[in-house]
Amino acid sequence: MELLETNDLKAELLKKSAMHREELEEEVKLISERTQKALTNALIIGGTLAASYFIARQLSGGSGSKKEKKRKVKIVRAVEAAPEPVVQTEVVAESETPGIVSHIGTALAGQALAFLLSMAKEKLSEYLETRTEAKEK
Repeated sequence: MELLETNDLKAELLKKSAMHREELEEEVKLISERTQKALTNALIIGGTLAASYFIARQLSGGSGSKKEKKRKVKIVRAVEAAPEPVVQTEVVAESETPGIVSHIGTALAGQALAFLLSMAKEKLSEYLETRTEAKEK
């Protein structure tokens, strides 16, 4: 009798451990799926922001911290017969004012940036809504 009771107890414990193992595996699968969705959304949002930053930077002609290039022009006047020394003067030429193409590029970059940021905002709000709904359940 005692042998049958120990076998029954052992079988019952084995069934319970198998059931708990299956439940844990299901929970791990759910957690990994949720994590994968969260990472995918984060990568989409991050990629959108990075792309809009690079597009805006390229269309606006680079970062605003660049120094303007100035050309130095040397004018040398020499007098043949005079014993006076050679006179050198330095003229600094300012860079040209930005043209209409630059203004159009800046405007397009601003519009593209605004559009991409609004898309990123919508995706982020959708993600946050789904997260709050999941927490409420």
